Amino acid sequence: MSAIASAGAGPTFTTRRLFTFICMVFGMFMAILDIQIVSASLSEIQAGLGAANDEISWVQTSYLIAEVIMIPLSGYLSRMISTRWMFTIAAGGFTFASMMCAFSSSINEMILWRAVQGFIGGGMIPTVFASAYTIFPREKMGLVTPIIGLVATMAPTIGPTAGGYLTELFSWHWLFLVNIIPGIFVTVTSYFLIDFDEPDFSLFKVFDWWGLAAMAAFLGSLEYVLEEGPSKDWLADERIAFLTGVMTIAGIVFFFRALTRENPIVDLRAFVNRNFSLGSAFSFCLGIGLYGLTYLYPVYLARIRGFSALQIGETMFVSGVGMLIAAPIAGRLSTKLDPRVMMAIGFLGVAVATWLSTGFTADWDFWELFWPQIFRGVFMMICMIPINNIALGTLPPAEMKNASGLFNLTRNLGGAVGLALINQIMTNRTDLHFDRLREAVSISSSTAMSTIAGMEHSLSELGSNAHTAAISRLTGLAQQQSTIMSFNDIFLMLTVLFLALILAMPFVKKPAAQGGGGGGH
Repeated sequence: MSAIASAGAGPTFTTRRLFTFICMVFGMFMAILDIQIVSASLSEIQAGLGAANDEISWVQTSYLIAEVIMIPLSGYLSRMISTRWMFTIAAGGFTFASMMCAFSSSINEMILWRAVQGFIGGGMIPTVFASAYTIFPREKMGLVTPIIGLVATMAPTIGPTAGGYLTELFSWHWLFLVNIIPGIFVTVTSYFLIDFDEPDFSLFKVFDWWGLAAMAAFLGSLEYVLEEGPSKDWLADERIAFLTGVMTIAGIVFFFRALTRENPIVDLRAFVNRNFSLGSAFSFCLGIGLYGLTYLYPVYLARIRGFSALQIGETMFVSGVGMLIAAPIAGRLSTKLDPRVMMAIGFLGVAVATWLSTGFTADWDFWELFWPQIFRGVFMMICMIPINNIALGTLPPAEMKNASGLFNLTRNLGGAVGLALINQIMTNRTDLHFDRLREAVSISSSTAMSTIAGMEHSLSELGSNAHTAAISRLTGLAQQQSTIMSFNDIFLMLTVLFLALILAMPFVKKPAAQGGGGGGH
């Protein structure tokens, strides 16, 4: 009998279910890892496929757009065809698309198969979260939630590291070939071992195709606008302006159908639950920190320090180690501490990590970034687990699949919004600081003149061009310092954000200590 069907007796813990769940988690790990695994190797992919500069970013963007559409859709699909078939198709399709990405001979083929990879593989992520809270009893959450928390936070963090190593040691093709054998294993185990529920094919008869089209247009346009907007001056770009209009109209249609149909493609009623709404808001903010910091540190190391992709990956790996160490500790704490207290500790720790990074200089290296990254890794994990429990741990099993899709969507959207804001703030604050430096340091001041004279002397081999080269170098130093100051501004803003989240703790209702994994049993 399925876990849901036996809800009256509560879910049971068995070794078979734990093994099945771990296999599913590995599939989720691959799906999340592949968001960032290409980020450190885009130049190698570009050279291998002969892609233009404005085309290569789509290797990542197409995956993100497709994945963000599937994540909320997965709840309806898993209810309609069952968890077993949903996960088997998702794992198998992801594996096949990974193979086709590796064999792509043009940028258009790569973009197509990356979109397929993101869309099909995206179904694994919320399905794992939903399964965790429906197939295991509540007292086992201290074992189960650290596993999904670790994967959800560590996979995007170590993505650049894994990608850098694979490309350096082999070739960019191995970014995708590495998925094939594990993907086959996950597909086979999913087919033979998942037996959590039964399909409800009657849902196919009432499938809201117009709602799906509206949701795809809304989320796809939103993701594109957030990804490309900062670099294309937002509405000044015709495509951004057009897709903003599409996003607005499609969003109205989607929300109207979601709120008025008896069987909407995405049921928004989970947001009536206060803890789910607050947990989703925390997840959104955690997405800003998780993806934002995974982006900021490599940008600094590449632009300011001139690190290679492999060096960046080795530096960033520190956060992953912190998460790995913290996972069992966080799991244990989740059974002992009030989740509100645990979240507050986690948010405070992440705020300390970002505060430690507000003193960036051009000389920061591995050891200067060591403690900020350790704090980030440890405390991201400590706040991730109670956020999952607050949002999903008290919902009834019937709502779990749909709610899991919405919950995971908020984290992805938080990352997209965070990256858009970070890029925009970085551009604006860099320009502002450069203007202030230019005003503060007159080219005719004694300090500037002596600095230029010293540079001219070091560039004396250039002869009559030495003065021009010295002016150019001084301007470059000012630009570099402006960029560093903008980094510090962003880290300060992130510090304020995570400190502000602590103020929301009194509004969270403490979940009951007893009950089944899905709550409401």
